[in-house]
Formats: sequence, C-alpha cells, structure tokens
Amino acid sequence: MTWTRVRLLVVGVVLVLLGLPSGPAAATGGADGAGAPGRISYDVGLRADATGTRWSGRERITFTNTGREPLREVYLRLWGNAVDGCAAPPVTVSGLRGGTDAGLSVGCTALRVRLARPLAPGDGTSVAFRLTLTVPDRDHRFGRQGPYRLLGNALPVLAVRDAAGWHLDPDVGFGESYYTLAADFRVRLDHPAGLVVPATGRTVTGAAAPGRAVTVSRADKVRDFAWAAGPFRTASEVSPDGVLVRAFWTADTAPANVAQVRADAAASVDDFGRRFGRYPYGELDLVMSPAFGFGSMEYPGLVLLWTTDDGAATVHEVAHQWWYGIVGNDEFGAPWLDESFASYASLLFAGDDGAGCWADLWWPDRQGLEITRSMGWLAEPADHSGWTFPLYTAGPCALQDLERELGSPAMAALMRDYARDHWYGISTTAGFKAAAERAAGHDLTRFWADHRIR
Repeated sequence: MTWTRVRLLVVGVVLVLLGLPSGPAAATGGADGAGAPGRISYDVGLRADATGTRWSGRERITFTNTGREPLREVYLRLWGNAVDGCAAPPVTVSGLRGGTDAGLSVGCTALRVRLARPLAPGDGTSVAFRLTLTVPDRDHRFGRQGPYRLLGNALPVLAVRDAAGWHLDPDVGFGESYYTLAADFRVRLDHPAGLVVPATGRTVTGAAAPGRAVTVSRADKVRDFAWAAGPFRTASEVSPDGVLVRAFWTADTAPANVAQVRADAAASVDDFGRRFGRYPYGELDLVMSPAFGFGSMEYPGLVLLWTTDDGAATVHEVAHQWWYGIVGNDEFGAPWLDESFASYASLLFAGDDGAGCWADLWWPDRQGLEITRSMGWLAEPADHSGWTFPLYTAGPCALQDLERELGSPAMAALMRDYARDHWYGISTTAGFKAAAERAAGHDLTRFWADHRIR
C-alpha cells in the first residue's frame, strides 16, 4: 500500500488472453506456516442498486480441513465493518447454511461460524449465506467518491488458523491487517448498464435485463477480491509480455497522469514477471483518481491509484501483485514481508542500487523498534508515529544491503527462487532468513542484528 504521507525512495479485451498460462511450474509451492482451512473457493452473486451503493445476494464458501485436528468452526472476516464497527455495519450476513452463527467479535469484523458437524482432516464442506454490502459514504478503499464506488475488502473471506491459532487481528486503519490463503473466486455482479465495473480476475461484461449488465469474473489463486463501479473512462492494452492492462479513470483525472500510469504499469508488470516469475492472472486493472485521499491500495489483479502521487505508487502497487498477492504473508504480524519487498522491487525497477542508503537515515527514538515488528506493535503510540520508517525506508534499504552482501546475481536468484518456492503460499521472516543464509553460504547473524531483522 502507498499512503499520502509515505514517500518511497523511487523514481517515479481479447478473450484469448483469458487463457494465459499461470505462474511457474511450482505453482503449488511451499507455504511456510500455512494453515487451515485451505483449498478454498468462493462463489458469489450480487445485484447492485441504481448507483452501485447497495449490493445484495449470496455467497458460498467451499473449503477443506487442511489442518491436523478436526475443524469445528471457521471465522468470516468482515473487514468492511472495521471503521463503523457494530454501530452501523455496512457488511451484513444472514441465513447461514452449513453452520450456525456463533456471534460477531473484533468490532464486528469477525463472525464465528460453528460448523454443522466437526470436519475431519482432509474432508471438505461449505457454508453459504445471504450478503448485503452498503458502500459507506466516505473517501476510503471501501467507500464512495462522487458517482464512483470502491469495494475493497468488502467481501467476507475466511480467517486463517495455523500453529499460532486463529488469526483474528483487528484492522489497524493506517495499514493492512489481512492474512488470507490463496483461493479461487467466481463472482457474478449484476449492475446498471451505465456503470463500468473493473474487478479482480479475468472479467467479461455482457447485457442482461433491459438497462442492466452482468460482469462475470474468474480469479484463481488470489487472496481477496475487489471491484469498483461508476462512470469510468477506460482503455486497454497488452504489455509486450502479454498481460492485458486495463485502465479505468475518473473524469477529473489528468490525461497525462493516465498515460503515465498506463506506461508504468505495463513496463513494471513485465519487469517483475521476468525477475520473480511471470504474472499469472492474465489481466491487471488500474483504477485511477486524483482524489483518493487514502492514497493507493493493492488488490489481486486490481489496484487503486492516487494519481497526484509522485508516480511511485503505480510501480509499488504492481510489485504487490507478487509480494502480498502471489507470495502471501501475515500482513498484521509481518508487514515488512510485503511492504519492504514491494518497495525493494520498485527500487530494482527504477535502477536505484541504494548505494549509501543508510547515510541520511536515522532510527526513530523508540525502544525496540525493528523492521520485523507487527502492525499491532507499530500501532503504538496512538498517533502511529514512525510506522512508515521500518517498512518503507529501513526495510528496502536492508534488502539492498543484503544484495551487496550476496552480490547482485545471487540476490536476483534468491528473490526469483524464493518467489517460486512460495508461489501461492505464505512467506515468513524465518523462511526468508533461511533462504538468504543458503544463498549466502555463510552465517548472516550479524547482518540480521545490524539491520534489526529478528
């Protein structure tokens, strides 16, 4: 994610494409710390009102108990309720089937579902429910902006249970708290024909009832699903390496900014594909506005871009398609694994080798501050002061120092191989440190200590 206050250290539809091959051969690669439930698929059908503000319909989630113990319950994360809490939740679930509503917690962002019967390891089941989403009247990634509606983190998704138990962390508000496993989404969005609807996945829009259209999306091995709706202007192109890049922008977006975003996205998605493994999703949607007060935000196959940024946002959010999207992580517990890695990737794209990057840097005066701290720790003190430094400045600088320690060819191989080995899986700090030790061929204990990577 790129916030308005964060300054990164970087310079700023043809249906046949829907069948593009996905990812490297190790597409089911390792997943350090990955948990249960797994083998998840979401089937969603929603109908919008006249403005795209209210969406109602149903959702079915099918999954397997990939853990070692019987699974008696699951949790749905209703992240869209994070701001309003229980007072007026914009995400509501009713009519559960396959389980029993066992109550909301964590500010109405976690719904406990007691399964109809214990699910043995290796067995599968599904839960289904009616769903209503009301887009809040606020400038937010799940919010409204004039005639435009943004639906990021709106769909209920399954929480993860691993060796540490259920991950039911709160939404910290100023960054990401999300931890999800790769899943398959099939989403059908029925909406007024006058609304343009960019969405995660490979999408096709066709006519429906008079005055209405249906946008159908298929998204395989993604960690979330987001969409937008409004009178967007749009254009499409195919990058030199074959990725369909679709641009959507609000009427007040400057043409020069549209052109720059499109060029940066097409160039960076190909560049990162060559560095880390080919972009597997076929389509990348860019949703632009000069008025996104929340900054920019990444979702699988779709990014929200604040076009008055210095240009760094586009490349950074595209880099997140690999570091958060393809290679997942616990964004609450180990945020550096996506933010610092995406920032480092952006520096690689810009040709910035970070020589002397520590020269003008100073650590904020806060006892115990480390690159690898959790969002929960970084959320203190209340003003969140200093949280950007370890993730967006010290973290990528440490990775540049690691490149100098290993040598550029070895670092490039490390990043490529690490992505391959965790393709659609979960990255952990311990896993990355172990991979770096193997690549270095010598002990890196002093390096980790010097760079506050614990």
